[in-house]
Amino acid sequence: MLNGNCGAQPFVAADYATNSTYAAGWSAGQNGGYGFGAWSMDYTGGTSDTNVSQNAMDRTSPFNPFGVAWTLYNPEGTVPDPGPPVNSPGACDNPPTGTDLSRAGRAIPNGGLQPGQTFSTVIANPADRTFYRGYTIVLSSGSDNIQYGYFGSRLEVGCFEYHSSGRWYQSGANSANQGYTGTPLFDTDTATNGMQLDVSMTGTNSYHLVMTPLGNPGIAFTYDGDLKTATTNGPINWVTYQLYNTDSDFYPALAPCGPDPTDFYIKSMTILGLNLNIQRVGTNVLLSWPSFFTNFVLVSATNLSAPVWSPVSPLPSVVNDQNVVTNSIPGAAQQFYRLSFQQ
Repeated sequence: MLNGNCGAQPFVAADYATNSTYAAGWSAGQNGGYGFGAWSMDYTGGTSDTNVSQNAMDRTSPFNPFGVAWTLYNPEGTVPDPGPPVNSPGACDNPPTGTDLSRAGRAIPNGGLQPGQTFSTVIANPADRTFYRGYTIVLSSGSDNIQYGYFGSRLEVGCFEYHSSGRWYQSGANSANQGYTGTPLFDTDTATNGMQLDVSMTGTNSYHLVMTPLGNPGIAFTYDGDLKTATTNGPINWVTYQLYNTDSDFYPALAPCGPDPTDFYIKSMTILGLNLNIQRVGTNVLLSWPSFFTNFVLVSATNLSAPVWSPVSPLPSVVNDQNVVTNSIPGAAQQFYRLSFQQ
């Protein structure tokens, strides 16, 4: 194992819009991957819509950058108004002129996100939005999609024209009044690559957030914070994708000045465990893991039948955002390593 590199980074859960389960459509109760619970579309609806099915597998929209994507759409939304900070094709309203909200979400396995685990999703950036329109991803403690009032919400990330004025935002306990903080990351990369959101649990209530425009990763935004205090302060065990109040390109016949590129396109979602990399360098072994996991300690044992785990010396040094430890290879003796969570 020490002749090269070794790193165990297990997928706890994974699902992709391209999974064959969704070939005939996307609906509640489906699960094309593993680990996550089945999809729920509960609490979707509008002011006059009697059909609350507002989700589809979109392969045809010219505004879908992924070709195949889980897609939330709105049959009742109004067209975005023209003017900064967003682009808009016109000032007229595309009937029907009600407001609307689409939701899709699913359970996170094993009682919720654990310290050392990272939830990741790849989504398209919105190409068109205006005041009180946009979309959010909500990580919450609960048993179904988040509702109005955000009962159980622990962290929210999104592009939404109320809190952030053209910017992405995140909410958390480090934000003023547990409110919403606009990031320096403006709406970027609306072409084929999209945006990757990574939320890593660095403790039971602390997280490391990364928002990466995949077409320009050099401008990625990072943030370290604490989860919001909520009525239910349990672990993050549910994720909800939300689309607010926007007209949809699914309804071109109803759009004399549209349709608008406002649907919510979702490509993938995964949960990964913490990765400990091991590499042999001459007579030494080099061990490394991401430096933002500050509550983890490297320990070792000489056997796994009755292990006695002891802290490894020396303490790690930070090199290129990685905690790095160099140990000599102990001759013929066995040595096992792992990361131990200590908060």
